Amino acid sequence: MQRSMWPYLILFSGVLIASTASIMIRYAQAAGVPSISIAAGRLVLASLILTPLVLAKARPELQRLSRRDLLLALGSGSFLAGHFASWISSLAYTSVASSAALVATNPLWIALASFFFFRERLSWRTIVGISLTLLGTIAISFSDSAQSLQPNPMLGNLLALVGAATASGYLLIGRSLRRRLSILAYIYVVYSTAAVVLVVWAMLAGQPLFGFSPYAYLLILALALGPQLLGHTALNYALSTLSATFVAIALLGEPIGSAIFALVLFQEQFAPLQLIGFVLLLGGIALALQAEQGKG
Repeated sequence: MQRSMWPYLILFSGVLIASTASIMIRYAQAAGVPSISIAAGRLVLASLILTPLVLAKARPELQRLSRRDLLLALGSGSFLAGHFASWISSLAYTSVASSAALVATNPLWIALASFFFFRERLSWRTIVGISLTLLGTIAISFSDSAQSLQPNPMLGNLLALVGAATASGYLLIGRSLRRRLSILAYIYVVYSTAAVVLVVWAMLAGQPLFGFSPYAYLLILALALGPQLLGHTALNYALSTLSATFVAIALLGEPIGSAIFALVLFQEQFAPLQLIGFVLLLGGIALALQAEQGKG
């Protein structure tokens, strides 16, 4: 019997919304906002917007939070901070398509960690899906390096890979905690933790948090409302019923949406190798979806 389609619909809506983040970040960077400042502003605003709702709906649950779950949530938030700091920084050096694709390579790391630490068995469809998505990611990355149209593709691609590693920790911890915590309580602790870490990070790095144009602040607010509160919250909601491996694979649809937006807005043309990579990504996602539905 197939499980409800709602988690899948919410997940893919979240991926679509999240794919706009790269574009808004590029605009914010062009407006003079440093990368860590963008990350910090995004999480601070998201946490502030959530606060009244949390106080009204989830305060008792937060007060009952065990020490273990609190520590896990703090760890998840720290991983999220590292993810945003490295990935947003990568967009200043490499193409939108390559950055979004490489930061989404976490299915491999999540699947391996799930197998070794949580003893989750991987079906052949999941393994083939992961292989296809990784091949697609490699194709997109090589295509970007060959064109050499960005300031420092190698550094940008490395930062995106760091973003993938930290996102893996964020998703794995989230998969465990979402079985016990409501979505509102979980995202509030995680987003607030990430906000604090990023504010401290920005201060230590000498990156300002104030003094930008109203246009720049509107972009950061849009990041908080869209990709963060709608996009990431949809992903965290899906983690309560879907595996972390599948959620990570579904996130590989983000590079496709980001690349299409970049084509229209920044004239970042598709190279033939990039198009091959996108086809491989879609094939991997389709196989992973079949494997996940087969568990129901």
